[in-house]
Amino acid sequence: MPYSVFIDGAAGTTGLEIADRLGAREEFDLVRLPEDQRKDVHARREAINDSDFVILCLPDEAAKQAVSLIENDHTRVIDASSAHRTAADWVYGFAEFRDGQRERIAGARFVSNPGCYPTGFLGLVAPLVARGLLPADWPYTVNAVSGYSGGGKALIERFEQEADIGFRSYGLTLEHKHMPEMKRHAGLAHDVIFAPSVVRAYRGMIVEVPLNLAAMGGGAKAGDLLEALKLHYNGSAIVRPHEGNGISELLLNENDPATDRLDLFVFANESGDQVRLIAKLDNLGKGAAGSTVQDLNIMAGLDETLGLRL
Repeated sequence: MPYSVFIDGAAGTTGLEIADRLGAREEFDLVRLPEDQRKDVHARREAINDSDFVILCLPDEAAKQAVSLIENDHTRVIDASSAHRTAADWVYGFAEFRDGQRERIAGARFVSNPGCYPTGFLGLVAPLVARGLLPADWPYTVNAVSGYSGGGKALIERFEQEADIGFRSYGLTLEHKHMPEMKRHAGLAHDVIFAPSVVRAYRGMIVEVPLNLAAMGGGAKAGDLLEALKLHYNGSAIVRPHEGNGISELLLNENDPATDRLDLFVFANESGDQVRLIAKLDNLGKGAAGSTVQDLNIMAGLDETLGLRL
């Protein structure tokens, strides 16, 4: 018998992507509300409590409200908002970034899906900090560009109406909802300096962490970082580390196809003590819908790659 799944916020960008991945799956039966009941709290409460799994694709406050509507002890939740990403009683839904995390997700009732930018940052940095190759007390900088679909319907509309705008830098107050998530789950002592931007490509994302290993004083070289990432992600069909030698540029194309992979690159100077760690991913794939489906598969005891685009 298939698991029942209700996507609360199914009409949004992420919700539509998740429904597209689950629509043909025999293991899941999507619970759908009529359009006129999509925001009706009573209809939502009934759907939430009648479902085996609930996926929240909502603004933060609405996601918190949805959790408060649960009146049973069995409905399991995956929250794709940022409302619970640093909450102590929620399991962080990034299966690969930390040893044992997949098992925690499998047994969890409440899972908070990672943000798109933090997926790139944590995929690169968290295993290296955990293994002592990078210091936890370093002031890390994150430079990132994303396709405009990451901003939801409002930003999509702005980009489609303002054809002369190709690049938007934001977060200029040095505050962003992803910063606490990156600091907590990488185990860092300081907030990161986060410099996000949006470019004229519908989907896709490049996240970069520049490192001066010589200044850090730990003795690690670029090759050490690459080998550690390869060891950590060994056997993963989703996360793939790459050596940067021979790659002259990384491209974010306007028509890049959808993917649920996370590709990690280590670029370095000749001595190996100046490094650019770079993650490339789909902000709607591993950065949102893809990782949600992966977490759902894990929680349901299925092959975690089912329904993914790899």
